[in-house]
Formats: sequence, structure tokens, C-alpha cells
Amino acid sequence: MITNSAKKLHDSANIHYDVETDILIIGAGPVGLFTVFEAGLVKLRCHLIDTLPMPGGQLTEIYPKKPIYDIPGFPEILAGDLVTNLMKQIEPFKPGFTLGERAEKIEKQNDGRFVVTSNKGTVHLASVVAIAGGLGCFEPRKPPIANIEDFEDKGVAYIIKNPEIYAGKKLLIAGGGDSALDWTIYLSNIAKEVTMVHRRTEFRGAPDSVEKIKDLAESGKINLITNAEVVNLHGNGHLQSASIRKTDDSILTQDVDFFIPLFGLSPQLGPIADWGLNISKNAIDVDTFDYSTNVPGIYAIGDINNYPGKLKLILCGFHEATLMVQSAWKRINPERKLTLKYTTVNGVQGFE
Repeated sequence: MITNSAKKLHDSANIHYDVETDILIIGAGPVGLFTVFEAGLVKLRCHLIDTLPMPGGQLTEIYPKKPIYDIPGFPEILAGDLVTNLMKQIEPFKPGFTLGERAEKIEKQNDGRFVVTSNKGTVHLASVVAIAGGLGCFEPRKPPIANIEDFEDKGVAYIIKNPEIYAGKKLLIAGGGDSALDWTIYLSNIAKEVTMVHRRTEFRGAPDSVEKIKDLAESGKINLITNAEVVNLHGNGHLQSASIRKTDDSILTQDVDFFIPLFGLSPQLGPIADWGLNISKNAIDVDTFDYSTNVPGIYAIGDINNYPGKLKLILCGFHEATLMVQSAWKRINPERKLTLKYTTVNGVQGFE
């Protein structure tokens, strides 16, 4: 069982710290977890902070049963299974976790290290801070339907955690991005009936997914309604039907058991926004040489960072974490030389 680290005494300064580590990772999503592996190869200790009660970030909290298709070596892997594999991969390096707490305040010490205090008062001391907070603090974007809150948890869901509950049900999915496309494809094999509604004829998702949606619609496996939006919901204690308005103002009323609007998340950086970092587009600006921020010793990796050409993909975050760890090692060990070796040689990298 994962527990918070026990308190320990920093004797040289006579200050009580709850945690001392080489790299403090803020965010225990897939990119944060993979950072532990890369750091472990060069014998750096890691500790992770996350507001969620379990590691995995959005993969665990929002869509553990959603298939992911862009992880090298896995034609398809469920989000929850990817987290399980990452946890197994980092187990030999014994990372610490502070879970269910938010990184609230950061202070740089005279020796260049950082003290990060959580909202519950847990104090962390680290040589390097890696912000891997994904989208930060987030809330689902809700469509402007007057009575939608009346049916929340009564047929309306903004996040799919367990797709099995939709077996044999009539579903109405709204959205035009990757999440809406992927879930429509996946649930078409589980639900009794799936209808997808999108406000336009063009989609914002991957071309391959768009093609699959069109094929499913042509074969009659899903109902696809474009140039339309859901404007009202109906039911008595639980959702029973939805009104869909088309661009010609005609109204279609459809029987549904569940309405799932997938319009993405509204991200907020939270307290990190007050840490003196350069921020644009609600993300942290970094140098792509090593994904360092404008504050020496603080890095940002994964969806939370911003740079020209940025792609918000897990595999890109893995790459960023790898380069960041190399830079962090040099910062922590300025007098030593790191010799890169392939992990297939002996499982570790070399030092001089």
C-alpha cells in the first residue's frame, strides 16, 4: 500500500522535513511515473506529489478503461493497464509518494535546493523540481443545457470510468475531439445503441478515428448526427430522452439512457501559476534543450509545458522526461561526468 513518507530531521539546519529527495515530481501521471524510471537509471531518488489519492493522473481518475493507441510497442493498451505497467517498471527504484495533497508553496534555499509545502502542510526538500502536472487542476467543460445538472449522476456523465455500465444501454455522445471519437468507437461494441452528435461536419480528432466513425455510421452500427447539438434533457428521476436541435431549427427527440458530453477539460494551473514561472496559453514555457523553466532547477514536462511545436501526447512527455533527467543529474552532480549507456547493456548508466 502506498503511504506518505514519514517525518525525518534535517540535522544540518535543524529543520523538520517530511521528505528529502533528489527530484521532487509534481504530478503522478504517466509522465511523472516514467521520470522515476529514467532517474533511477542514473541513481537519483524521486518523490511524487499528486492531488489524487492514487498514482496515474487522468489515466486512473478519468478513463482507466479507455484504450490508448500511441504507446510504442502496444497496438492498444487500456489506460489503467499502462499505469500498472509503469508502476511495475519503477518499483525497483522505490519512489516515495505524497498523495491526496496539492503542491502549494515553493521556496528556493541558499544552497539552491527547494522546499515545497503542500496544502496539508507536508514539507518536501529537493535538489530539483519537475512539474509533470498534466493539465493541472481541471474540470470538465459542460454544454450550455439549462437542466443538465438535474441529471448529473442520473444519466449524465462527463467522464467515463467504467464502460461496462453502458452494456446494453442507449447512449448519446456529444463532441468532436479525440475523446468523443475514441469512446464512440469503443462503446459501439458494448452498448445497445450509440448516437454521436457534433455541432459541425468536420472533426478535430485523429484522421484514422474520423474514418472509423464514418465507417461505423455507414454500416449502421452507430447513429451520426452532425450540424446539431443537444438542447434539452428529459426524465423522471433518471434521464430518459434528449432533444437535439439541427441547424434548420428542427428538433429531434431521442430516447437515451445516458448522455455523455465529451468537450474536454478546462485546465487551471492552480498555485503553480504563482511560482514566478513564465506562463503562456495556461502552460509553462520551457527550453526544449532540457525542458527547464526560467527558474534554474525547476523543469516542466508533459502536457503542462509549452514550446513551439508542442504536441500533448504521452510519448512526447516520455521523451521530455528523459532529457530533463539528464540535465537534472548534471545539476545535482556538477563535478561528475555521466556516460550514457544503453539500458540493454547492463540496465544502468555509467559514471566517471
